[in-house]
Amino acid sequence: MPYQIDKNTLADFHRDGVTVIRGAFKDWVETLRAGVKFNIDNPGPSGRSYQGEEGGGRFLSDYCNWQRIPEYRDFIFNSPAAGIAAALMGSKTVRLFHEHVLVKEAAAGVATPWHQDAPYYCVQGPKTVSLWLPLDEVPRERTLEFVAGSHTSGTLFQPQYFNGKPINENDGLSSIPDINAERENYDIRGWALEPGDAVAFDYRTIHGAPANTSPSTQRRAFSLRLVGDDAKFVRRDGMATSPPFPDVKLVDGEALGGEEFPLLLAG
Repeated sequence: MPYQIDKNTLADFHRDGVTVIRGAFKDWVETLRAGVKFNIDNPGPSGRSYQGEEGGGRFLSDYCNWQRIPEYRDFIFNSPAAGIAAALMGSKTVRLFHEHVLVKEAAAGVATPWHQDAPYYCVQGPKTVSLWLPLDEVPRERTLEFVAGSHTSGTLFQPQYFNGKPINENDGLSSIPDINAERENYDIRGWALEPGDAVAFDYRTIHGAPANTSPSTQRRAFSLRLVGDDAKFVRRDGMATSPPFPDVKLVDGEALGGEEFPLLLAG
């Protein structure tokens, strides 16, 4: 039977821009772990490694590898992810935008800065969702956090690399507020997570994560970026996007499609 999204989970997603889904992917954890191991040993052209000023473990980031890693393809096309995304977005169709792997090794002293995903991307649409799946146990103090309701503000903030440098210096967007300095002024959500759980969030929802301070435990996560009905390609001339998709021939405003962005659910 397909995984069923209950009405409270759906209401949370639309109101807060984020919700937690328990146990939906427990049968896929080992598949994704195998894919991530291959990915770490064989990074793609977009793979990046960050390290804190005081050494410690690395923060590894890589994306757009699903076409060469069979475990990722298996998950993308055969797991409950597309059905869950359709229910959350209220969408007849679900299309892949990209996958993203983030690994914080033990004692990795690099935090994920507060950011929104939407301004990084070459896609726009009224229906978007990221599914963030931990492949290791994540306690509350080291989990991904979200500013509830931030997806409805109408504001997009300047995208940055994970080392804090802007992707585009003169993009006209404002810097994101220092949320950590005024946490009491925000409705911050986060959950302790087990492998098989997922956090689902809108591309516009502000989120970030602390450094992995555990001296012995890594934090592997697989994130799947999906879009629903009426998603359009956005060509930001003169501006870098992440992922860059340099070979995509779509024009600005064209419906998202092609082999890079396969249709997972047709309604």
